[in-house]
Amino acid sequence: MVRFDEKGMQELINSYMYLTKSVLPSLAKDGSRTWPVAEDHCFQRIVLDTICGGVWYEFIDRPAYKHLTMEQVTAAVQLCEAIIDGRSNIQELNQQSLIWRGKLHRGQNFK
Repeated sequence: MVRFDEKGMQELINSYMYLTKSVLPSLAKDGSRTWPVAEDHCFQRIVLDTICGGVWYEFIDRPAYKHLTMEQVTAAVQLCEAIIDGRSNIQELNQQSLIWRGKLHRGQNFK
């Protein structure tokens, strides 16, 4: 059985916050990428919805960063890294997030 490591957990939360609040928005705004979102809260929505498989606040209490499990925050950081290096398609993840939220219908493109 793996013991809960609070320091490791806090480091992961700090990484998740840094990636979604600073790194991803900076990359979106620097002109080198054509991402559908650029604001930190949008990246947080997409990442959290993706790791939860639906609207995140139906699975996690608010504020999310205070209620993530080790598994969830690990998945969030890994997803952020995958978005940054192009292994995960932010356009598709955003579309799925919007579908879960009823703001986009399957097959419809978000512009």
